[in-house]
Amino acid sequence: MEQIIAVILDSGRTGLDMGLYILLPIMVVMSAFMKLLDAKGVLSWLSNLLAPFARIFGIPGLGIFAMIKLLFVSFAGPIATLALMDRNGTSRRYIAATLAMVLAMSQANATFPLSAVGLNIGVILITSVIGGLAAAAFTYYVLTRNLTDPDTDETIVKSTAPEEEKKTVIQILGDGGQEGMKIVFSMLPMLILAIFLVNVFEATGVISLLSSLLAPMLAVIGLPEATVLPIVTKFIAGGTAFMGITIDLMNDGLISVNELNRMAGFATNPLDVAGIAIFAAAGKRISQVIRYAVYGGLFGMTLRGVLHLLIF
Repeated sequence: MEQIIAVILDSGRTGLDMGLYILLPIMVVMSAFMKLLDAKGVLSWLSNLLAPFARIFGIPGLGIFAMIKLLFVSFAGPIATLALMDRNGTSRRYIAATLAMVLAMSQANATFPLSAVGLNIGVILITSVIGGLAAAAFTYYVLTRNLTDPDTDETIVKSTAPEEEKKTVIQILGDGGQEGMKIVFSMLPMLILAIFLVNVFEATGVISLLSSLLAPMLAVIGLPEATVLPIVTKFIAGGTAFMGITIDLMNDGLISVNELNRMAGFATNPLDVAGIAIFAAAGKRISQVIRYAVYGGLFGMTLRGVLHLLIF
């Protein structure tokens, strides 16, 4: 019993340290900045500007909004946009393509904290866009070509925060910062539970077994045995847990900066058990196309992973 309590306390301490000293400052600043851009209409202007180009890949203007929120706020950022697409009659082909794009791209709540320990944020953003557009196009033109929904005329994207127009810049930044804090505090329970689960797996020998099974395959692409733990954690518990475990391993010197960047193409995305469940619950029509989006997301994720292996 004492050992279990010790593991719980150690997991909680590690999770809180990461949440308060890494996640919190980054997410507060990024959320505040994105809130200001949204309130001033910059995000909606950019979405409408890029909409004609995005539709080539099967993405409506709202899809660009989802992309920006994912890359610069968190994995939860696109949920409201996808829910709106579900309600306003957007074609299921567009919804599937947009969701596939989201599943293949990097989430800000993992990438920006990892940039503090060496993740190349410029490369990760570029490969995210490439992989996301490829996933959307593959889903729209190949996987969902037989869906019978008519392509509806998308409306012009409007700011999601019109009520902010009467507030001062300081008030908007403050509201955005509070939203960032809410995101971090909502992530803390899952982060602590994920770290605890991983610690239990280590103590019971599950991780050692998985390492012996997966190490030869990872060695082929130049990744050490130590990367098994964060990769397995990612696909079970999500990107936040991956970020927490990876930072812990890097602080212990078990993973190098180059190895982090090599596996980032495969691991910094919402394509995991938790992410799929969350997005599928965003709307009935979204759940109808979730399997297409997953297949498309896998295509985009694989492309991103290969690009990272070639670059690093």
